[in-house]
Amino acid sequence: MSYRELFVSPSLLFAGLQKTFQEAEYAILGVPFDGTSTYRTGARFAPTAIREASLNLETYSFRAGMDLEELKLHDLGDLHITGEVNETLNRLELVVKDLLAEKKIPLCIGGEHTITLGAVRGIEENFALVSFDAHLDLRNEYLGRTVSHATFMRRICEQIGSDKILEIGVRAACKEELDYAKKVNLQFVTVQQIRNEGFKKTMKNIENFLANHEKIYLTIDMDVLDPAFSLAVQNPEPDGLSMNLFLNILNKLCNSQIIASDIVEVAPNYDRGTTTLQAAKTIFEVLCHMECSRKQK
Repeated sequence: MSYRELFVSPSLLFAGLQKTFQEAEYAILGVPFDGTSTYRTGARFAPTAIREASLNLETYSFRAGMDLEELKLHDLGDLHITGEVNETLNRLELVVKDLLAEKKIPLCIGGEHTITLGAVRGIEENFALVSFDAHLDLRNEYLGRTVSHATFMRRICEQIGSDKILEIGVRAACKEELDYAKKVNLQFVTVQQIRNEGFKKTMKNIENFLANHEKIYLTIDMDVLDPAFSLAVQNPEPDGLSMNLFLNILNKLCNSQIIASDIVEVAPNYDRGTTTLQAAKTIFEVLCHMECSRKQK
């Protein structure tokens, strides 16, 4: 028995599409965990809510010129989480490792952002990480925890090295995080930089980073968007990206370099469904642009 069979149970199907696991190229995995969340909780409800939203969106992407129905997609269901963060991350690591060994491209639906740590631990080859997030998440410890939604990126940095991380859309940090980022020379792009420098220069900087790495893990915290577009997140931060600008940047880097990805931090109960729709749409765009890039190789 594989770890995906041991630790995962079926759920609603993302976008109502389902190939067999054997023929699928992309694997959707829900991770309903928010055990270290602060301020707002509720990201554990996001996998089901985002799947439900996905059933009510048209599947054609005008941006990609492709229909999601063309993709070989399999929704595994949800990871069996526990109240203990390290055990949950360990299970996620094992399942992601299984999926990659089966030549699938995992896309995890969180859950809080800590799940990214478990997913990247399941990648055995060299890779870099691109993160869309309002926060740096580089604290060494937060509320007595060294593994949490506020510290996970520091743990990843310790694992893969600061030169393999790029954070986009940052606009919230504490002095400890800024000092650490400067010390290890970790690259991040603020919302103010994007607005001041413009789209073309922003993309040039991102493309320069991507050019130095063959494989990319993509993680998307929906709080990268301004609360006007994405209110139902666990730690909303004003002065964020618009949905249009976010997708313009995101779609440019969703290519065949991406070997795994996640979307996290949606807390569905804090709005009337707008944020879950934005998250579902984001997943549609990520998958369609990845598929376009792979077909062009």
